[in-house]
Amino acid sequence: ARAGAAVAGASFAYAPWKLAQAGHLHVLCVGGIALALAMLARGHGWSLRHGYRPDRVRPGWAGAGWALAAWQVTLGFGVGLPFAYVLALLTLAATAGYVRSWWRRGIRPAFPPGLLLADLAGVTGFAGVTLLMAAPYFEVVARHPAGRRTVAQVEMFSPPLRGFLTAPPESWLWGGRHEAARATLGFPGEMTLLPGVVLCALALAGLVFSAWRLRHRLALAAGVLVSLALAAGTTFGGDGDPGYVTLVRHVPGWDGIRTPGRLVLWTTLLLGILAAGALTVHEAGPARGPRWRRWGSAALVLPLLLVLAEGVNRTPHVPVPAAPAALRGVPDPVLVLPLGGARDYHVMLWSTDGFPRTVNGLASFVPASQERIRVMSLGFPDAASVAYLRSVGVRTVVLLPGYAAETPWRDAAGRPVDGLGIRREQVADAVVYHLDPKG
Repeated sequence: ARAGAAVAGASFAYAPWKLAQAGHLHVLCVGGIALALAMLARGHGWSLRHGYRPDRVRPGWAGAGWALAAWQVTLGFGVGLPFAYVLALLTLAATAGYVRSWWRRGIRPAFPPGLLLADLAGVTGFAGVTLLMAAPYFEVVARHPAGRRTVAQVEMFSPPLRGFLTAPPESWLWGGRHEAARATLGFPGEMTLLPGVVLCALALAGLVFSAWRLRHRLALAAGVLVSLALAAGTTFGGDGDPGYVTLVRHVPGWDGIRTPGRLVLWTTLLLGILAAGALTVHEAGPARGPRWRRWGSAALVLPLLLVLAEGVNRTPHVPVPAAPAALRGVPDPVLVLPLGGARDYHVMLWSTDGFPRTVNGLASFVPASQERIRVMSLGFPDAASVAYLRSVGVRTVVLLPGYAAETPWRDAAGRPVDGLGIRREQVADAVVYHLDPKG
């Protein structure tokens, strides 16, 4: 059992596809999903090996599982929204099973009061946190309709079937070997989705030889196929409908997720559970003796080592750009020039020092208000740009000449400010413009 658990955990934590997600921490921080599901299963006295056992019910574990699930959702809806729907489906299935058992037997099955209270409190808390987190997303879509994902955007990031067999370049074991395959993918960063060759082999073995019951194995296999179909986006069935596109069109919240391939995390989790079944063996009987048990336990370490080897990375470590001294303590809201492009990621990072309000920011779409500011500030500093920036509340503009060489602001540092009613000062390698001279 320990070998199976170790392989399942390692395969979920170090799957090769995760190596392409180094820039998406919310995609990497998914350990709470597996742990919350395990805690909820244990709290409800259920396991793949033994089924439901009332004597193993632990209300405290159930409550902790719901709390952990709520925390996971706060890390982002990119993976949190599907997780919420999975929990909802599992809750409905468990409720339906309870009612069916009650109807067939004619008597109400035992349900410990403590577990009922833990579930009621847990579901209420989880739903409250989810709705609280969802409110800003709905507000963004209401203010910026461009933030709603279209089927065309989903199609852009939908991986072909070969993507699930291709590793990213950061993979030490498979990166170089899969270079030709990656070249055929339209967006390799979101389409290299290999869960692991060893993991897939162990999962296939787990379909045939496993400590899990047959119906549980078949359910896990069905889950693998469904998650693969959804992760394929529009490439499943030719247009993804039925499939991921159906969810985008009809299920609340799904029109905010444009990268279906990240659902491969569910494929990985289910494959890991199948693989664990193949490595979970019963205790050896007296006839086989201690020697067999020692050699058997040693042999079960090999699959774990192979899974870990597939997860070894060669991700380059890029130095973090130092925050300009000119940004320290400036009156906000502040605009940092040049505006737009990947450089805004740096400004977002720098803004964590004091969290001043900034115009800069980069996401999957550009709000019309931010694009308007960019266009109006192309001639900064001039009368039109200064007047507009003041009208939208900007108090400080910080120009970084070192980053402006190939932008419209390459000569902004030398433009005159006479008669504009602003104050300019040089701070280290940056130029700071105070639009409110008295500030």
